[in-house]
Amino acid sequence: MAKITVIGLGPGSLLDMTPRARQAVEEAQVVAGYNTYVKLITELLEGKQVIGTGMMQEIDRCRMAVDAAASGQETVVISSGDAGVYGMAGLVLELVLERPAAERPVWGGVVAGVSAVNAAASLLGAPLMHDFAVISLSNLLTPWELIKKRVQMAAEGDFVTALYNPKSKKRTQNIEEVREIMLRYRSPSTPVGIVTSASREQQAKVISTLADFTGEDINMFSLVIIGNSQTYTKEGWMLTPRGYDAKRGKGADT
Repeated sequence: MAKITVIGLGPGSLLDMTPRARQAVEEAQVVAGYNTYVKLITELLEGKQVIGTGMMQEIDRCRMAVDAAASGQETVVISSGDAGVYGMAGLVLELVLERPAAERPVWGGVVAGVSAVNAAASLLGAPLMHDFAVISLSNLLTPWELIKKRVQMAAEGDFVTALYNPKSKKRTQNIEEVREIMLRYRSPSTPVGIVTSASREQQAKVISTLADFTGEDINMFSLVIIGNSQTYTKEGWMLTPRGYDAKRGKGADT
């Protein structure tokens, strides 16, 4: 038996990949991942067996990776961002634990990566300085009614809200329903940041408002951050204050 490790590549650029993640890929014999993410690390793959599949083939891909590790090949499964945030960490661990103990590859754990929400926030300014919620709008694995309930709870609780998988070619109305829910609790002028392909060649960002943001270009490579009631913009940056105003000039550290 060999080891299987799940790795978060970061948002896209090799510069945003942690040294630990890069080392794990370099030491692996087999690398498994969604084809789009495999292409991000092409220069690290020479001499390795690559298990690359398309969208909606996650179970087959991860099962092949577990089989490879069980057969004695050091294996890594890659995800973009952090593998434990809408990535493959959970599925791979489930598949490993489903096997009889004597037939399991060694669990190498999860190598954390820079999540897309962190990468997007850094490009927008400082929108996540207070409590925030992260919600995926993809209803392939989660019922849409449950997703809407989570959005409503985040809106009611005045959380800054980050949206993964905000819009696809077939799923265009969900983001509009989210906007309507948020407008029940937030001002139409609430800042909304949209970052597409963070840390990749096609990187783009725009700051809009809750009233107007769905008119911007939003796709499956976008991440949307909706501010809370205190979030504001200044000189092209999006900021959510944490409450330091009362402490300014008093030498407080936290």
